[in-house]
Amino acid sequence: MESVIPQTAAPAKQITVASKNPVKIAAALEGFQRLFPHNTYAAHGISVPSGVPEQPFTDSETLQGALNRAQNAREQEPQADYWIGIEGGVADTPNQTAGTLESFAWVVVIDREGARMGKARTAAFYQPEEVARLVRGGMELGHADDQVFGRSNSKQINGSVGLLTGDVVDRQSYYVQAVILALIPFRNTGLTF
Repeated sequence: MESVIPQTAAPAKQITVASKNPVKIAAALEGFQRLFPHNTYAAHGISVPSGVPEQPFTDSETLQGALNRAQNAREQEPQADYWIGIEGGVADTPNQTAGTLESFAWVVVIDREGARMGKARTAAFYQPEEVARLVRGGMELGHADDQVFGRSNSKQINGSVGLLTGDVVDRQSYYVQAVILALIPFRNTGLTF
């Protein structure tokens, strides 16, 4: 009689998201699961500093915030398999006319070996002047959205993009594509990035 050795599932790979925002945690997990459907992942968030202002105001400042978050998460929880920083930002045109405040986010992924890093930027969209004025005045985008749209804590639900698109694109789906794009180097390990 042939013995059957039960197959045990590989332990879930651990993803540490450099935020406690449930939208960012869910987006990170979904991105990994969609690009690597044969692996098992578990994600959780931790609070770490970004090293940039609460509301980053340039593309490079936003990218630096995502990178800092991923690196700080790695320092705080070195036992994870992946660390991911997601940083939302805005950029204004020099003349600051109506319809010129652009919103976007950067995603940075670092792996345990430290040999690979993935980076990707979301699509961009423009804020209405009612929101832009508040942000230019020093208010963080999520708070400005809440004030203009009469919401509370929208950045942990559908975000600015969800409010403006009627949830056709919510904040989680907005981030998922950028997470997948940031994972390109991890899927294509034979290529140099």
